[in-house]
Amino acid sequence: MYYFVYGIFWLLSLLPWRVLYLISDAIYGLVFYILKYRRDVVLSNLAMAFPEKSEEERWKIAKKFYHNLLDTFMETIKMLSASEAALSKRFVANWEAVNQFYPSGRSIQLHAGHNFNWELCNVSCPINLRYPFLGVYMPMTNKLFERLFLKLRSRFGTKLLRATHMKEDFQIYKDAPYVLALAADQNPGNPASGWWFDFFGRPAPFVKGPARGAIGNNTVVIFAFIHKLKRGYYETVFTVATEEPTRMTEQELTAKFVEYLENVIRRYPEMWLWSHRRWKWVWKEEFGEVRHPKTFKV
Repeated sequence: MYYFVYGIFWLLSLLPWRVLYLISDAIYGLVFYILKYRRDVVLSNLAMAFPEKSEEERWKIAKKFYHNLLDTFMETIKMLSASEAALSKRFVANWEAVNQFYPSGRSIQLHAGHNFNWELCNVSCPINLRYPFLGVYMPMTNKLFERLFLKLRSRFGTKLLRATHMKEDFQIYKDAPYVLALAADQNPGNPASGWWFDFFGRPAPFVKGPARGAIGNNTVVIFAFIHKLKRGYYETVFTVATEEPTRMTEQELTAKFVEYLENVIRRYPEMWLWSHRRWKWVWKEEFGEVRHPKTFKV
């Protein structure tokens, strides 16, 4: 069955980019207007994040978001057969912001949010970075699709670490310089285990792991976001957050990312994954104080 499904997707990947985008546009109508896939969640999130915007403005963001979501799906299929040259043309970045640290032997942690198209970023990084590139992923319950995505994501050399066994998988890479990419906008599984911050004016928990790992391993921390130059063309912008994470507390480093993430989302709201519930947890006093990122002088 795997080879049958893989064959179908590989044949689809051979279609020209413009044809894949025509398919994306066709699916958009079905997903947004008929199936209404997670539309209530998206609109609810946008209403909480942007109460100052009109309903019409939020609908425009939602529609752009769904177009980006479906474009990401088609672009991910295209990656099965796309060449390095094609990817390098369509996905650019200020790679030297990361590569500059390689001669010093310092390892890097990339902290990023779920900005489109992170799958293209995942396969572009090992092509352009001097470091081994480590990506963390959440294992899928559907083993057929997990096998397919593992093949796709590792096609150009990305080393994949299971989020459920990260310590174990990380051991073979920890003693040499590396770049470890982390989605630092994840919700913690247990709301009591996260740092709580004011995020778009509402309490939201953020995972402690990225900051804890950076401080514990004394890695250079670089924040990253992706934005769309035009359809099918993207740019990642890397910004050095700190070269000395051990001078910061976990909460200070997390606060710096939270402020960065909100600023990026406000600038490119249609590029963030609004279909997950950022504010699904309700704050309780026992979870600790809700802090505003700007209260940390970092």
